[in-house]
Amino acid sequence: MARLIYSGIVSLDGYLTDERRNFDWAAPDEEVHAHVNDRQRPIGTYLFGRRMYETMKSWDDLAGTGSPAMDDFAGIWGNSDKVVYSTTLDRVSTARTSLESRFDPDAVREFVAESESPVSIGGAGLAVLALRAGIVDDIELYLAPVIVGGGTRFFPDGLKLDLELVAEERFASGFTYLGYRVA
Repeated sequence: MARLIYSGIVSLDGYLTDERRNFDWAAPDEEVHAHVNDRQRPIGTYLFGRRMYETMKSWDDLAGTGSPAMDDFAGIWGNSDKVVYSTTLDRVSTARTSLESRFDPDAVREFVAESESPVSIGGAGLAVLALRAGIVDDIELYLAPVIVGGGTRFFPDGLKLDLELVAEERFASGFTYLGYRVA
């Protein structure tokens, strides 16, 4: 059985984006990006909300234009299936991508149970639905050495989870990777 993984690059104060929806402070260096790639490589399917999908779809145009780690991730992105949950999009523009009008936790739970590869869920708005439904199995954080003071939170207020630390790694840039299993 595959696992549902929620991951992201997060400020030390727990934000995915700052108050202006910027995340330039979260740009990983080559070492961190290579680690992200290694964690993402086994993912068979990405589940995205509209905003996260619109951010991520730029990877279709980035293959061969960046650093080795960026080019590697562009390949990982292109070779993975993607499901976008949106009530406002009428179509998607990337390969291997399907569009769903609503997020059904039971259907996602069943999909993950039948998957041969891990499934990743991305975007705080979509992830909160999965977290509150209790279907997220693992949480992977890359803590950036910055405090942004506000913005889009990685975890919603009021969420309570028991977590087991299963992996950690520190990087020369000050980033830290923390991997947790939801208990």
